[in-house]
Amino acid sequence: MELSDFFQENPKIALAFSGGVDSAFLLYAAKEYGADTTAYYVKTAFQPRFEYEDACRLADELKMPMKTIELDVLADEAVSSNPKNRCYYCKRRIFTAILSAAKNDGYTVVMDGTNASDDVNDRPGMKALSELSVHSPLRKCGLTKDMIRSLSKEAGLFTWDKPAYACLATRIPTGTEITEDLLIRTEMSENYLRTLGFTDFRIRLMGDAARLQLKESQFELLFTRRCEIFDTLRRYYSAVLLDLEVRDE
Repeated sequence: MELSDFFQENPKIALAFSGGVDSAFLLYAAKEYGADTTAYYVKTAFQPRFEYEDACRLADELKMPMKTIELDVLADEAVSSNPKNRCYYCKRRIFTAILSAAKNDGYTVVMDGTNASDDVNDRPGMKALSELSVHSPLRKCGLTKDMIRSLSKEAGLFTWDKPAYACLATRIPTGTEITEDLLIRTEMSENYLRTLGFTDFRIRLMGDAARLQLKESQFELLFTRRCEIFDTLRRYYSAVLLDLEVRDE
């Protein structure tokens, strides 16, 4: 199936919008193929502010309607207790909220940006999407992450080379209760490293220490600014550790 075929079959469809590479391209494609589409961004404590800003910017540049839904995911103990399948409960809450808002706006079908590179067997949240009958046209049309980046670049979308980003909750080990304080500490720490020029990295909680996962090419920057980074991150963590199992380049 081609995306053009999908939108011909679904000319009126809502989009679960994150502002990432995949959903950004899907919003662009919906516009290109003349679909009646509104993007729904669910704002939770799990998303850093820059993701929301990127979503707003992309929707504005495409001149496509976007609605923001405020959702307190930490109010759900099944989410805040951080079990192994936390993502399932979180996705259920998020997409249930989107489906409800979309239905009020006259949409009976919702799509998301899952692509053909995503491993559905390793993502508990995929089960929630299936149960709620959410469509994943990028996956259905065989579009991989690399293909979507290439097509996004051709389309002039600023998101084409945006690093993959998992929500802030993924920085906290399974079984450790997720609190607003832990999420704020994580976001502030990662924002700080981002201002120094680090990209596509993670700061994971290890006990009460920060475990930095970086690309090997960014080690030099880390060691050049080591003292400054250590002093800043020690405001939020008891220790600052470097993971030598580097992130893929």
